[in-house]
Order: sequence, then C-alpha cells, then structure tokens
Amino acid sequence: MRKDYNLEKRKFIIGGFIVVIVAIYLWKLFDLQIADDKYREIAVSNARSTKITHPSRGQIYDRNGKLVVYNEPAYDLVLVPKDVQEFDTATMCKILQLKREDFDLLWKNMSDPKKNKNYSATTPQPLVQNLDSTTYGRLQEILYRFPGFDISQRIIRRYNYVAAANILGDIREVNAEDIERDSDNYYIPGDYTGDLGIEKSYEKYLRGVKGKEILIRDATGKIKGRYNDGKDDVAPIAGKDLQMSIDIDLQRFGEKIMRGKRGAIVAIEPRTGEVLALVTSPTYDPAILVGKDRGKNYSKLVSDPSKPLFDRAIMAAYPPGSTFKPTQGLIFKQEGIIDNNTSYPCYGGYINKGLKIGCHGHGSPIALQPAIATSCNGYFCWGLYYMLNNKKYGGLEKSFTVWKDYMVSMGYGYKLKIDLPGESRGFIPNYQFYNKMIGEDKWGANSIISIAIGQGEIMSTPLQIANLSATIANRGYYITPHVVKQIRDLGISKEYTEHHRTKINTEYYNDIATGMRMAVVGGTCRGANLPGLDVCGKTGTVQNPHGRDHSVFMGFAPKDDPKIAICVYVENAGFGAQVAVPLGAMVLERYLRGASDEIENRATKWSDSWLEDAPPVVEQDQMQEDTTTRPTKTQNTASTSVPGDDNSFPVRNWPHENAVIPNKSSSFISRNGIYKG
Repeated sequence: MRKDYNLEKRKFIIGGFIVVIVAIYLWKLFDLQIADDKYREIAVSNARSTKITHPSRGQIYDRNGKLVVYNEPAYDLVLVPKDVQEFDTATMCKILQLKREDFDLLWKNMSDPKKNKNYSATTPQPLVQNLDSTTYGRLQEILYRFPGFDISQRIIRRYNYVAAANILGDIREVNAEDIERDSDNYYIPGDYTGDLGIEKSYEKYLRGVKGKEILIRDATGKIKGRYNDGKDDVAPIAGKDLQMSIDIDLQRFGEKIMRGKRGAIVAIEPRTGEVLALVTSPTYDPAILVGKDRGKNYSKLVSDPSKPLFDRAIMAAYPPGSTFKPTQGLIFKQEGIIDNNTSYPCYGGYINKGLKIGCHGHGSPIALQPAIATSCNGYFCWGLYYMLNNKKYGGLEKSFTVWKDYMVSMGYGYKLKIDLPGESRGFIPNYQFYNKMIGEDKWGANSIISIAIGQGEIMSTPLQIANLSATIANRGYYITPHVVKQIRDLGISKEYTEHHRTKINTEYYNDIATGMRMAVVGGTCRGANLPGLDVCGKTGTVQNPHGRDHSVFMGFAPKDDPKIAICVYVENAGFGAQVAVPLGAMVLERYLRGASDEIENRATKWSDSWLEDAPPVVEQDQMQEDTTTRPTKTQNTASTSVPGDDNSFPVRNWPHENAVIPNKSSSFISRNGIYKG
C-alpha cells in the first residue's frame, strides 16, 4: 500500500502544535504561580488590612515650664458598614454592658446621615466612644468574631489647672466642612481637630503626622500578626509641644479676682510682646469639653446669657474712655499742635460754641502732663478741635485722615493679629464714615469732639488698650502680642519678633510716661502706687446709658525698665479708680513681687466681697463684637456700610450710647453729658 506522506506530515504538524500549546500553558502556569508576584500580592492583600495609627498630640506648657495640657489614651468601637456581617448582637451588648434598645439606638444614630454627617459605608464610623479599660480588653479577645468592627485609639486632653480655657481651646471630632476645607488631605471621618484657642490656631503643629500598621488576618478574619514582620509599617510622628507665653499662676490669679464680674484683664511683656495673662470673665473649666458630655456642655455654654465662650479680652470692642487720651497727646505733640508749655482752659469741662463736655474739678488752665494725671476732658477736646481746624492741612478731610493714620499706627482700628482665633478689629472712624453718618460738609470738629476722650464712635479691645500701654512702655514701638512663646524644636514665627514703630517720635512718649507716673503718684491712679515699683497708669470711666459705667485701667511698671503692661476692663463697675485700678495694682504686684499669702488673701477677700455685693449686671452690655454694627443718622432699620480705606465697616441705627446726633441746622446735640475721667 502506498504511504500517504501528506497525512504523515499533517500528524507531525498537529503534534507539534499540541506540544507548543502545552509548553505555553506550562510556562504560563509557572509564571503565574512562581515567577509573577501579581496574584500572590492580590492573595496577600485579601488577607491583610491597613490600620491608621494616630500620633500623640503635642502637650502645652506655660512660660515657666509647668505642664498645663497633656494626653490620655481613649478607645472607641468603630465599624466599616460595608464590611459588617451578621453578628451575635447579644454577645456584643453583654460586653458593652448595653441594653439591646440602647445598642439599637446607637446603631440607628450612627447610620443616619442626618445625625451623623460624616457617615460613609466605606470608612470607619464610631459606634461607642470612650470605652473603659475592662471593656476594651474584652473586646480585643473576641473582635475577630465580628467582621467589620475594630477598636480605634485616640487621645483625649487632660488639664492640670482650672484656668485659661479661652486661651487653650479644646478638640472635637471633625465634620464634613473640616474635611472639605482640608487642603492637606489629613482628616478622615472620626479624626479630631482643634476647635478653639491655640488648639485651633496651632492645629497643624499639635496634631503630628499619622502612621500605619499592616496586619495579617487568617481565613476567619482574626489578626495573626504584622505583615512582613512590620517592616512596611510607618510610625506616627508626635505633634509638637507648645510653650505658652502665659504665666499660668498669674492667669489663675487674674481669673480669681475677676470672679463674678464681666470684663477682661490683659497683661503683656512690653519687650517681647508675649502675653502674660489673658483673662476673660465669666469663663469655664476647660475639662467640661472633654468626653461623652462635651456636646451637652458645649450647648450649655452657647446658651448661657453671660457668654462664657465669648473671649472679652480679644473679641469685645468697648469705648476705651480716658485710656485713649495718651494717644491724643502724642498726636498733638507730633503735629506741633501743642508743646509742654501749651495750656488749655477747663472750667468744668470743654465749653465751645454752646457745647459742653463736662469734667471734674482740677486746676485750670492745664498743660499736657497734669491733664493726663487728672484725666482732664477739656484739654484733649481743645487739642483735637485745634488740630482738625488747623489751616496747614488745607481742610477737614486731610486733618482728620492724618489723625486717623496716627491711630492706626498705634494699633487701633485693625486686628493686631494675635495668635488666637476670633479677634475683633475695634473701630476707628474715617472721614467717609462721618460723611455717611452725618452728611457731607455737615460736620466739623465739635460734631465728633467726644472721640478725643475715647467715647463717640471709638471702639477698642482690651488687647488693643494693653498694647497701647506696652507701646508707651517701649517708648514708641510694639511687637505683635502672642500667647505662644515657642513651638518645640521650631522656635517662634518671625511675625512675633518684629518691631512695629508708630508714627510718633520717641521723645514724646517720655512726656506721656511722665504724665502717667504723675497719675499714680498724685492723680486718678493713686490706688496703683506700689512702693518701689514705679507704676505708670491711666484710668477710664466709660459712660454706659444702659446701666452703671464701665471701669477701666491701663498701666505699666516699672517706669524706666518695664516688665509688664496691663489693661483691666470691668463692665458696669463704676469709676475706674474704684474697681479697675485696685484690680490692676494686684496683678502688677503679683507678677513683679511674686506669690505671697498676703496678696492671695487680699485677692480672695476682694472677690468674695464682690460676689456678696456685686453691682447689677445689665444684660444688654455695651461690648461690641467685630461684626457689631455702627450708628447711622436715621432711625430706620436698614443696614449700610461706609466706603473708605478702612475696608468699609458695617453701620447700625440709633440709639448708640456715645454718638453725636446732628440736627437740621448742622449743629449738634451731644449725649456725652458729664464725662467722668
């Protein structure tokens, strides 16, 4: 039989093809199982999980190294909803020591986007917070039986002192807005962030850098250990510690003597701009904003009519009263309106063209330094009158703008940019403001003369008043006030070391300092005359048509080697010399002479006697927040704004406690009455 070579050839071809296919298959099998790590990595990834590890938050110390805020660990039971499978609810409730209905309510609130705005089925959601150590241990033993559940460790803040809540602030859980604004992509739901005070303003330094742990699970989901022996883990980096400029003992002393009062005390080290004490009253215990009751306690603080969350030291804008007069003397001297020999009459006050701004009894005529010592209204009203009407300026717009620019250079009318959130800018009017308020070409020096004595439209924060005192102490410059002395290992920002020199010559500050020293030795501040401390001071009694006047004191000491500058502002307390001066004197003495049983007992007696016989507090107090509106000339309800280089300031309607109301004939009626300097 004849051999079919074509068939034979075809068999070889088919066989060879089969061999090639088998070889390719074997090679691919080898590649998949041995050579290529891709699927091995997928298999491993299914058995491993990444856990975020949170850093320890930076601790906070006072200027003398005393620990003020520290950390304690806290544990929360969290879950990723999409990973949760059917589980033994009875066992979970037993370990958590919860009734079934309570557990169901927690679950409902956690999974309700209306109540849990950070809800996501793919990210950890807190179910039970602040587990105790026993519950934490029991959960760790059986958590592998509950897929999707985990324990998250975080820190909670603890406080060594019941003080400085307005400075320290607190931390809270992030919300959706925090996450959306987070340009660093740092936060995820369940994280915590600084909410108030330096916890907020120094958040990026305090929070540290997150780490991660890669864990291996077995087929049942139980943790078996760390992947790759932990070589791929990333350790968290602890947050930076802060050292405050605050003297915590002085802060506590200030809060003690302000008990039962509304107002503020600000103390600054003039040479450095470091804030030694920043007291607001009323205040609260910072520890109440920690733990399970934080939300409830925060709501109580928000609804409290005494506004303990409102930091009056930096947020409240008050009329500065007679503490404003030194600025006017400085401007008048710099502009050549007065010299040391210039005297103005004050026979019962400033009397000019039918207007009278009252004053108390003292010699007349009077020169600059005794005018400061006796807090003469007439002197400073006449000085402003002659400055605004001086022909060298070529008109009221130019003279008033020159005046305003001096005030801005002294730290008024704008935020000083302290390193705390919520600072008010106060208010210094400009030319356009009065054109809007009174009418163009319808006002003159007499229409606004009360601004010369810190009334009228002038508004300032206690921080700005204390900063003025520091500027006088430094003879013409200030450093931006700040409450953090240094960030551990990083030092301090350059902006808190730069000198801001005013537009006034140094020599004129010596004249003002002498006048303030005279006020203490034999003038309105005699209650601050502490032997050996050479205190310089200035009182203020600010009119308040809604109740008792506000009591104000600013000062510094010692005169020629200043260590501390201070402002005390007490709402509805009466004359400056009667309340603010003795309070300020105690703070100066406590700082310069140190602690003693005598001064502590004196402070306790003062506070106790005040609580027993406190003056009535008017609910509608006269503090003005940064967003508070200003007076207009009409009584309608519309709100407007004033153009000009003050970035426009919101204005409001009558009545306003210190405003000058123009009438149709372009004259005026002053509501200042008898001003008590």
